[in-house]
Amino acid sequence: MSGSGAVFAAVDLGATSGRVITGRVGPGELVSAEAHRFPNTPVRLPDGLRWDVLALYQGMLDGLRAVARTGPVASVGIDTWAVDYGLLDSDGALLGLPFHYRDGRNAEAARRVLAECDGRELYAVGGLQQLPFNTVFQLAAHRTSAQWEAARTVLLIPDLLTHWLTGSVGAEITNASTTGLFDASAGTWSDALIGRLGLDRSWFPPLREPGDPAGTLLPHVAEYTGLPAGTPVTAVASHDTASAVAAVPATEPGFAYLSCGTWSLAGLELTAPVLTEESRAANFTNERGVDGTIRYLRNVMGLWLLEECRRTWDRQGVSPGLDRLLAEAARARPFAAVIDPDDEAFLAPGDMPARIDAHLVRTGQAPPDGPGGYVRCVLESLALAHRRTLRLAAALAGREPVRIHLVGGGSRNALLCQWTADATGLPVTAGPAEATALGNILLQARAHGLVGGLDDMRRLVARTQELRHYTPRGDQRAWDRAAARLEPVRAPGVPPSTAVRAPTGADRTRYGRRRKETHG
Repeated sequence: MSGSGAVFAAVDLGATSGRVITGRVGPGELVSAEAHRFPNTPVRLPDGLRWDVLALYQGMLDGLRAVARTGPVASVGIDTWAVDYGLLDSDGALLGLPFHYRDGRNAEAARRVLAECDGRELYAVGGLQQLPFNTVFQLAAHRTSAQWEAARTVLLIPDLLTHWLTGSVGAEITNASTTGLFDASAGTWSDALIGRLGLDRSWFPPLREPGDPAGTLLPHVAEYTGLPAGTPVTAVASHDTASAVAAVPATEPGFAYLSCGTWSLAGLELTAPVLTEESRAANFTNERGVDGTIRYLRNVMGLWLLEECRRTWDRQGVSPGLDRLLAEAARARPFAAVIDPDDEAFLAPGDMPARIDAHLVRTGQAPPDGPGGYVRCVLESLALAHRRTLRLAAALAGREPVRIHLVGGGSRNALLCQWTADATGLPVTAGPAEATALGNILLQARAHGLVGGLDDMRRLVARTQELRHYTPRGDQRAWDRAAARLEPVRAPGVPPSTAVRAPTGADRTRYGRRRKETHG
């Protein structure tokens, strides 16, 4: 990777695969390349679904080894999904493979915690969307195990991997904010909640901000990878969504974002949390972003629905490629069937087409008659969920977005991008697909003085990355009618979308005026 800037290594672990990406950052330069990719395959053991974190660590080491063959790097940063953790004993050894957030043990534990500690109390401090896999509920499920008696430290997945690279112990703040044990207003661990739930405060390490040093590679890691001894590891926004939002190519204020992959994380970037009762009832989350910002969002079941359909068809020997499926979806009848993607029936792995059929029959709709129909159902339903979530966010936060930035793997799906624009009535800018890795790289570069604050980072992404733009088309009344069909079966706690006004002509005029002023 040639150029005048410095090179950084981003370890980016997702729910199905991990990558090590190199990125060069310099004046007007942001270039990335994939050095190594490896699978992330959960393991079902007798006691539940677990992450094979040892295989992930080995894949990360092999990726850094591949990076070293191209030359030294200025630092290494790690981002992963949120909420999952490992328990360490007093010697710093891992007590068993970490549980997977889709494991079924969490629902009952969530009910027990909420029976002891009112959900309003939890939200008033943490501001977190109530999901059965939040770390606070997972820890409650873990308390009956023998491992619990030996535990002395809790490390979220990126902090655990950083610990293995460097020997240091810390908790990066964007991931810590997803645990349900973090004070959203103060930006610290909540000693009150930790004590209220009977947890040991000493288990929770000191917090790190994105850009803080997290140590240097241990000698045996440097020897294996071939990277120089003393190579720094930098804390980035270790929650992958936080890194992705940092790399949103926004050149104007008032944007909404969709970080779209296995999940769709839909929301707004705010300067302070929204901790109202209305926000709690709507099940919105207040997660920490870069520089003290708040990612005000809801988790929407994302392209997991499509990928689980494809896995089911593969097992059945019906395996049309994605391009063919999308072409068939484009030809299928619009709004023939719609589902609520947030229905809990869609959370666990399994036969997704059969679950969609059951949902449709239960709601008085006919199941699709072929794979293209299922794909259209999924993508139109996701566009409707994006619309519902962003309109609720705007109403609850008192801020109307004028553009949606859709980043992540979903930005490659032209149908989803266009239908999101059509459903919301807002223009959509799609890309970059690798926003998470780019955010990881840029935060390392900022720590080394090569780029400025969030605005500078985002302008650099906008100038250097390939983006696509989608303008709303057609009559929104068809989307209104489809949304109305979902109201009787919407997820618990989600207010009716009719309570939130649609973007007005004035909003769109204001957007157009800003675009003209910004881009000439």
